[in-house]
Amino acid sequence: MTSLPTWWLGARPRTLPAAFVPVAVGVACASNADDPVWWRLALAAAVSLALQVGVNYANDYSDGVRGTDDARVGPVRLVASGLASPGAVKRAALGSLGVAAVAGLVLAAVTSWWLLVVGATALVAAWTYTGGPRPYGYAGLGEVFVFVFFGVVATTGTEFAVAERVTLDSLVASAAVGCFACALLVVNNLRDIPGDTDAGKRTLAVRMGDAATRKFFALLVAGAGVAVIVTAVTAGVWALAGLIGVVAARSALDAVGRGARGRDLIAVLGAVGRAQIVFGVTYSFGLALALAR
Repeated sequence: MTSLPTWWLGARPRTLPAAFVPVAVGVACASNADDPVWWRLALAAAVSLALQVGVNYANDYSDGVRGTDDARVGPVRLVASGLASPGAVKRAALGSLGVAAVAGLVLAAVTSWWLLVVGATALVAAWTYTGGPRPYGYAGLGEVFVFVFFGVVATTGTEFAVAERVTLDSLVASAAVGCFACALLVVNNLRDIPGDTDAGKRTLAVRMGDAATRKFFALLVAGAGVAVIVTAVTAGVWALAGLIGVVAARSALDAVGRGARGRDLIAVLGAVGRAQIVFGVTYSFGLALALAR
């Protein structure tokens, strides 16, 4: 039987900040609402985290049965390494997505049933990222999914869950969150360009090539910084605290710019994840202070 520590590694913990950061930023944007309902935060967090874990397990399963991960140099994959059976990983993926669905259903029941449409779209997108007959992650559209669902939807959705509103501040802030989440994916796909090319997985990194992907990574980090500055104009100067997180990505930017590749990019992935956490903490705290005026 697969041990719990192995399942934890298969959940890809370095990607989990992508689930928590939009929730934290969305809560900050809702902090000045007239009558926020804070207990709904737990449901929003459950949806985001379960969706992230579900996507990771679904990718593990789908890439594993396709043989895409046979020559992988990144973090452990359960199916490709033989640490868990394809059926077990598939059940883990469906179970995680099921948790997201239940939490989302409760959230829709206490806010708006329109959230069911958003939630259903997110679940379908999570599975078809690398699953199904025509996975869009194999067509270079993975970054679109991440930006939309772990940036815009998760951030504004959290604000709506708590305050039943969506403001300009959360829309702009969601762009910063989405850029950071995409930066994490871009580093992952940059590392996997050789293996994905051989496997026929046409990620955006494969389509753009190594050099352009490195520039795209820097552009995403810069984009997060620009969005932070915009929210400092719309919300207040304290929002600039989010730039601390952007600066925290400097070591990753330097490594990618110097040409780090292969296993060296695993460390870069960790550095981006840590910078993302710093960004989430400082940006949400700064936004809350700015909006408290």
